[in-house]
Amino acid sequence: MRAICVGHSTFDTTLPMNEYPVENTKNRVEKHIECGGGPASNGAYLLQKWGMPTTICSVVGDDYYGDRIIDDFIQVGADIRYLEKMKDHFTDSSYIIANMGNGSRTIITSKDAKVRKLSQDVLDKCDVILIDGEHPETAHQVLDNNPDAISVIDASRVNDDTKSLCKKVKYIVCSHEFAEDFTDKNLNYDDIDLLTEVHKELADYFKTNIIITLESKGSFTIIDGEYKIIPSIKVKALDSTGAGDIFHGAFTYFIGMGYSLYEAIRLSSITAAISVTRIGSRFSIPTLEEVLEYDNVI
Repeated sequence: MRAICVGHSTFDTTLPMNEYPVENTKNRVEKHIECGGGPASNGAYLLQKWGMPTTICSVVGDDYYGDRIIDDFIQVGADIRYLEKMKDHFTDSSYIIANMGNGSRTIITSKDAKVRKLSQDVLDKCDVILIDGEHPETAHQVLDNNPDAISVIDASRVNDDTKSLCKKVKYIVCSHEFAEDFTDKNLNYDDIDLLTEVHKELADYFKTNIIITLESKGSFTIIDGEYKIIPSIKVKALDSTGAGDIFHGAFTYFIGMGYSLYEAIRLSSITAAISVTRIGSRFSIPTLEEVLEYDNVI
């Protein structure tokens, strides 16, 4: 199995704090964590770490942060032929306040102009595709060139590019914000009828498999004709940064490896749960063995 991931790369700086800082005060942390980030990029890192040969298609700037992101992928062994270092482009950066008291995170991202297409055509063949809506013209090219691949989109924002890509993939794993914005309905996670109505509206429009992530509640989808919530795994969270990206990467792996939809979602929930007990998005990715061992215990 080979994977291609097309999407956003950012450089994350995480500041762990015992509580959220008060405005107009000075605060000090003992350490900070730096690593690469971004939805499809974190997914690519997980896939390669778990042994699936992966090509990352993304853009970084010709700067220190870009070099650090490239080094991340070199160290894990990913194919970086389409990880482009662009002149006159700065690497997108995210600054994350991780509230260690309750596991929440607050993110501020500095983002350069959107790059719709990589300078190189990506004509490689693959079995699995993960995209996040960034570099949409390259994402379309990869999908069109691999019509039989198992394709997944991490859908977080409703816009024309994302909607167009959603119509081409086999699995839309969307945030509850995406589902709410698209349907103009406010979700109540305890209202199965409303969740079902929203799911049907998405499925009717996009004509593909829909999974709606519901944060700590789990994920909502239809399996064997039955609408259901697949619960999340309850843990003591330290830092939720990147947990969604890690869920999407794990889902892409498990569904690509032939697991059932239920098992793919459940094991991805385990993967994300383990990650939030650690600090730093990419550093928090567990090994595949850890996930499968955890599954045997619960």
